[in-house]
Amino acid sequence: MPLAEMQSEDPAYLIEGASRPGRWLVTCDHASNAVPAWIGGGDLGLPAADMARHIAWDPGAAGVARALGRHLDSPVILSTFSRLVIDPNRGEDDPTLVMRLYDGSVVPANRRIGAEGIEARLNRLYRPYHAAYARLAARRPDTVIVAIHSFTRCLNGRPPRPWHVGVLYSHRDERLSRPLIARLIAEPDLCIGDNEPYSGHLPGDAIDRHALEPGRLNTLIEVRNDLIGDEPAQEAWAARLAPILAGALKDLGEDVE
Repeated sequence: MPLAEMQSEDPAYLIEGASRPGRWLVTCDHASNAVPAWIGGGDLGLPAADMARHIAWDPGAAGVARALGRHLDSPVILSTFSRLVIDPNRGEDDPTLVMRLYDGSVVPANRRIGAEGIEARLNRLYRPYHAAYARLAARRPDTVIVAIHSFTRCLNGRPPRPWHVGVLYSHRDERLSRPLIARLIAEPDLCIGDNEPYSGHLPGDAIDRHALEPGRLNTLIEVRNDLIGDEPAQEAWAARLAPILAGALKDLGEDVE
């Protein structure tokens, strides 16, 4: 369900289960394809078909993240704006922070955006999201961050991707991702990507900022979006991933709760 249908005290983010006691923090940086009304009247100039694609959000990821938070009895933070407005999973100095062209689609509202326009999006969306993220991550000294994303099976003009799930991580901290991959590979019906469909190391991204720099255990899970197209599928994947994540944490000799 697009997060445009949900309400939040702050338009930049939605938090579910803020008082849950679990040590996990489940995040979804690309949860929504919504465009705030103050940007082009809520329209980036793209057709609805493009706004429904992976270029605008991570389809299915929000449902998985919300269900996973319930299974792990831990809080969840979700963005409430499209990654095409401004990408919360990029550093402020990243040239792809505001995309002009993505997977063959030109974003009309972004073509000529200047520094002032980007600063407005940073102040009203990006920075409030990260401030809330930081507060949640700091609620316990042993917070473990699991970021939920989804990926498209096939980019324009590219061959199909074979993976059902990808585990992404930085070489700076592979602690949780390694046992997680081992447990996922043991699942006989899954094809697992080890830092696929792309590398998990991106300086300035959300994991770098909130996990690598403070030294928190972390991992990023990408689920292929055709596998999580409806609520039952999202719930099923969350129910499957929760004990696997807990087991990976136990493999490190860490307390699960």
